[in-house]
Amino acid sequence: MRLLLIGDIVGKGGRRAVVSLAPQLRNELGCGFVAANGENMAGGGGLNRKCLTDLCGVVDAVTTGDHVWDQRDFVTEVTEFPTVLRPANLPPVQPGRGWGVFTGPDGLEVAVISLLGRTFMTPGSDCPFRTADAILAELAGRTRLVLVDIHAEATSEKTALARYLDGRVTAVLGTHTHVATADEQVLPGGTAFQCDVGMVGARESILGRAIPPVVRRFVTGMPAPFTVVESGIRLHATWVEADPATGRATAIGRVARDWAEPA
Repeated sequence: MRLLLIGDIVGKGGRRAVVSLAPQLRNELGCGFVAANGENMAGGGGLNRKCLTDLCGVVDAVTTGDHVWDQRDFVTEVTEFPTVLRPANLPPVQPGRGWGVFTGPDGLEVAVISLLGRTFMTPGSDCPFRTADAILAELAGRTRLVLVDIHAEATSEKTALARYLDGRVTAVLGTHTHVATADEQVLPGGTAFQCDVGMVGARESILGRAIPPVVRRFVTGMPAPFTVVESGIRLHATWVEADPATGRATAIGRVARDWAEPA
């Protein structure tokens, strides 16, 4: 069984790349389940009904992060999409759910947990470690295949979570920084780990945004609009091979695939 997590999808160009490339990768890599982090799909910040409609039938689950509510209407739209997860450790009064058990095209059930880090992040989320413990207690006996998306800034926090969950989940894969890391590994207990999967965004950009205004902001300290670059897209993803009987990962690998909109 192979699982695939696609990195942070940035803007319309990122969505189009996923719609085009995800089915190819599913077949090429033999992935029975595909998830994607979609928190930057709508103009680079948040997600909405239109974005999720584009991905229907393309991915099996959508995780999010600290920008989940950037689009105001999504507070009510989130309940229309059972495949979408907001971070599980956000306050329970917030709409939506933070984890779920999904059935892939091959019939195997996969649990997906969306978590938000706290180090160097906007305050307000609960402890991701204790939240993971509580969810795994609820999941006991349902499925051994468990994929965790930890949306966090600090590599130390992501690594600590992976070590904490080693042997209890199939994979802990990081998102948020938009830069793919080269630390993919299977930990001693059988949990696959990577600090950050990367993004689906423009190669010629700074984290998916136009280069000049971002540089200008750093040089001058003055605010500037960060326009999303919608062309010349590169898709980053990570696959994990696991034994469905045990839930233990046996291999992990990175994917980088360029996509250009057809002329």
